[in-house]
Amino acid sequence: MRYLLSKKPFHRTLLLGVAVLTAWLSISVYAGTDNQANAKDRWMRSSRDSLGLGAGRTIGDELDHSRSNAITRAVAEVSPAVVGINVTQVQSFYQRNPFSDDPFFRHFFQDGIIKKQVKSLGSGFLISAEGYILTNQHVVDQATEIVVTCVGGKQYIAREIGEDYTSDIAVLKIEGEPFPYARLGDSDDVLIGEWAIALGNPFGLFDVSTRPTVTVGVISGKDQDFGRQSNDRIFEDMLQTDAAINGGNSGGPLVNANGEVIGVNTWIISGSDTKSASIGLGFALPINRVKRILNDLINYGRVNRSFWTGIHYDQMNSTIARYLGLSSSRGVIVTDIDRNSPAQKAGLEVGDVIVQLNGKDVNAFTDVEAIIGNLDLKEGDRLQLRVFRNSGFRSIQIVLEAHPKTLQRRKT
Repeated sequence: MRYLLSKKPFHRTLLLGVAVLTAWLSISVYAGTDNQANAKDRWMRSSRDSLGLGAGRTIGDELDHSRSNAITRAVAEVSPAVVGINVTQVQSFYQRNPFSDDPFFRHFFQDGIIKKQVKSLGSGFLISAEGYILTNQHVVDQATEIVVTCVGGKQYIAREIGEDYTSDIAVLKIEGEPFPYARLGDSDDVLIGEWAIALGNPFGLFDVSTRPTVTVGVISGKDQDFGRQSNDRIFEDMLQTDAAINGGNSGGPLVNANGEVIGVNTWIISGSDTKSASIGLGFALPINRVKRILNDLINYGRVNRSFWTGIHYDQMNSTIARYLGLSSSRGVIVTDIDRNSPAQKAGLEVGDVIVQLNGKDVNAFTDVEAIIGNLDLKEGDRLQLRVFRNSGFRSIQIVLEAHPKTLQRRKT
């Protein structure tokens, strides 16, 4: 009985102790869990703050957001204005007489030029809501039909508004609803090393995906002057890029990271075993050069390159050089200046010795023709002359004008 009486209080004490211990452990575990949750929450908030995440945004959200950058935004802006161009052209081919080595039959069959219709393709881009399209002249040269494919696959028959063989630029037009168009930038402001984005229709892929192909690189060089080519095209102030430009990219836009067109993709230097594959040497016509002739192409269909300076000159010689006090006979001497001519308005005088033309040395009479021949000049352009006069050198700028006879023809 004593045992029972004495054990009962102990049993109650033991039960009370267990209850208290359990409650304490529960509170401790809850508090620990709560502290861990708070710590995790604080860490997540700290992580979001360090990554610049707003409330309610996860790291996954930010990763998705980071995929959008200046290049993807530029592509999204310009892509709707890019078009694929499919052309039916008439090309001439030389056909050799198969019997030319036969002494009898060669009199009945002769060599000759045959003409065939061929299919070709290129790129272009819309420059106005009215449907004007810019491309290379060689893309649409001798075209009998031009089909333009816009983003989404809708096709239009285009007509040629104007073309300029010398600069390799053409303007087309399609009719329809107001079209998306690309913004033209400033190619004089281009920086070597900045992003360059080429969009276009390489190998006709635009017709497969109904959207332009995009390649990205940098501006590798600028102001690249190749002068007059053997085919009489003049490539000056060209932009160089390592963005891949392939066959079919001709006429497409070269874009900066601001979504502005800075050039027209025109030609590439390819490897010895390929004809139209890029090896990282692509060249684009600077958009500022295109702007110079754009209005002429739209308004007149061509570029008028008949300009007038009013300068008459002759070769220098040692006698004239000694008389003028020059140490050498290089340059040409001005012998006459037409009245009211651009040269007279600029202040050029008879007896001036021209020693430089647009930064290039003039050593002989033929140099003037060579320098002028390698420049893409038209009415409104400027010639920079360095001349010798009265024992000193000075610079003179001549603004080219259309010849009066040309103006008379325009009026009629």
